[in-house]
Amino acid sequence: MLKSLLAATVLVTSVSGAFAQVNSKRSGTPEEQRACAPDVSRYCRDVMNDADLIVLGCLKANRAKISKTCDKVLANNGQ
Repeated sequence: MLKSLLAATVLVTSVSGAFAQVNSKRSGTPEEQRACAPDVSRYCRDVMNDADLIVLGCLKANRAKISKTCDKVLANNGQ
């Protein structure tokens, strides 16, 4: 289950090349990262450099507002 949580939050660092170093520490596919990066940037900017579980919590707190593609990533990972 922890793998699923981490995979769902990997998206954060694909938002900018400035976060390339952090990206190597995240899990999940590049497609999952691209699916949620805009939502993380829009709704979770203040925590986007925090731990994966914090970003996931932010996405879940904003579930009603996130894109359908990001919502599907979360659902596909049991969130």
